[in-house]
Amino acid sequence: MDILTEALASMRTGQPASVRTNGRAPWGLRLPPVAGAGFHVVLYGTCWLVPLDGEAPHLKPIPLSPGDVVFLRDGRGHILADQPTTPGEESRAEQFRAGSPIGSVTIGGEGPETSLLCGNYHLDQGRPHPLVRQLPEVIHLATRHGRHPELTAAVQLLGSELENPRIGSDGIVPALIDSLLLYILRAWLDDQPPAAARGWAAALGDSAVAPALEAIHADPAAQWTVESLAEQAGLSRAAFARRFAALVGEPPMAYLTRWRMTAAARLLRESDAPLTTVAARTGYGSEFAFAKAFKREFGVAPGGYRRQAKAA
Repeated sequence: MDILTEALASMRTGQPASVRTNGRAPWGLRLPPVAGAGFHVVLYGTCWLVPLDGEAPHLKPIPLSPGDVVFLRDGRGHILADQPTTPGEESRAEQFRAGSPIGSVTIGGEGPETSLLCGNYHLDQGRPHPLVRQLPEVIHLATRHGRHPELTAAVQLLGSELENPRIGSDGIVPALIDSLLLYILRAWLDDQPPAAARGWAAALGDSAVAPALEAIHADPAAQWTVESLAEQAGLSRAAFARRFAALVGEPPMAYLTRWRMTAAARLLRESDAPLTTVAARTGYGSEFAFAKAFKREFGVAPGGYRRQAKAA
């Protein structure tokens, strides 16, 4: 069971939105906060990512080079500019041009040009998976000098399709953008030194905790206990519980309930399965027991949650 894929899928609430941004110096683009997670890919040229004044004093301006990728966990507002001191302006309708496979925004003057792919992933930030919640606010990945070969290949393919659209580009580009999120997070996890890794970065590589997490994700309906999960991990009950809580951030049974509720919410959003089926597939012996647990977790009954999701 691919835990990273499952965790992200549980948070996805729609398709990514993206636009190509072309800036000629001097240029600055002010980007407001978005509901989800933001990303930028530098196709060519250089620029700076600058936090908005007063909103994140702990974050410093980040210089970006060709091939660099930036992921903003919480969709934080920021400025993209040719220099960190260039003021940012909000884009105007007349600067946008519809196109295939994606539209573009062109801003700035007559100087050197920088081109980026900018967008956001629609993620449910109301109930973020702890794996995502533990990520840094801003992830900056450089793909030069042979680092992150899979991410580099995805960026190069995106650049090629956007520079020279051909038959099939309208299908290829959205698929590449969709998969880019997994490449970004895989690259960041790969960057974490095993000896210094903490939280989920360590849990996914831990010889005891990772098999237990995989078992929970593979079969959330199973009647797991701390003892049975400890057997998956090859540890005593007490040793496993301590290790799991230290890395994952909560006890095994609390995470099991979290994942069951997350899986149930996804089934309610994405399928018309009867509540009895949803209950059975998430480890509850009756619709009543499931509905009680779901309302305790979400503050609304399963039927009401499904209606709200479909309306949204």
